[in-house]
Amino acid sequence: MNFQQLRIIRETVRQNFNLTEAANALFTSQSGVSKHIKDLEDELGIELFVRRGKRLLGLTEPGKELVLIVERMLLDAKNIKRLADQFSNSDQGRLVIATTHTQARYALPKVVTRFKAEFPGVHLALHQASPGEIVSMLLSGDADIGIATEAIEGVPQLASFPYYTWHHAVIVPEGHPLTGIRPLTLEAIAAYPIITYHEGFTGRAAIDKTFANAGLVPDIVMSALDADVIKTYVELGLGIGIVASMAFNPARDGGLRLLDSEHLFASNTTRIAVRNGHYLRGYAYRFLEFCSPVLTEQTVRNALAPARAEDE
Repeated sequence: MNFQQLRIIRETVRQNFNLTEAANALFTSQSGVSKHIKDLEDELGIELFVRRGKRLLGLTEPGKELVLIVERMLLDAKNIKRLADQFSNSDQGRLVIATTHTQARYALPKVVTRFKAEFPGVHLALHQASPGEIVSMLLSGDADIGIATEAIEGVPQLASFPYYTWHHAVIVPEGHPLTGIRPLTLEAIAAYPIITYHEGFTGRAAIDKTFANAGLVPDIVMSALDADVIKTYVELGLGIGIVASMAFNPARDGGLRLLDSEHLFASNTTRIAVRNGHYLRGYAYRFLEFCSPVLTEQTVRNALAPARAEDE
């Protein structure tokens, strides 16, 4: 048994059992992938994959169990390298943050600025992704820290922490009739075409639930992944916008008005997550603390400790 075999097993599952794609991802040949799988099965004395001829269709029961162990082994192999780097180059390295556009654009600039001032030798990679993709990157070890409002809470392999709370807000062009309605109501909003976030992003489910609970069916004429696009089309007069309140900046959004609508929408909580068993460098703990002072290194380690004990 060797690490290349383990990588091939993991990549084959990731590529939906397509050996050609697995080989391409690992820069090797399909025949080499097939041989490594067969050699490992022969060594273990079990079949790991369900087959139809030469095609792989899925995992056998022992294969499913093995993949969980393989993921932990490969994660720990990465952890060994991170551990060595922590003590040999504590202020240099790479930190990968997987987050949504909204967080990268509006919540993180001050944190990133402070982090880069303290750790200029660390390459900070911000990967903008959907909440589901963020979870996948955390689970695979491709991201050190994940930040999103959806998806990351309740995943057993992740430890997540509240980052901050926020509300949706209504934005309209200057002079829009809604600027004269106080207090603003959902009924008044629903009378106009609405532009807001795409399903699965930035609290869209909460927006839909708010209207549904009021017995209203909003006319959502456009949806987008980020607030900048929404604001652009609101300025063009194609509808009113519902965005995260922190996405509005009076200095930059001069042609728009932010309406007082906090009383209409429930609060949302953006969360920060790390994978149980993922070794974090010292500067990663500092990044978390820059996000929220309560997320000290000891607090995060304590949250991860029970999971480590279970893994052992």
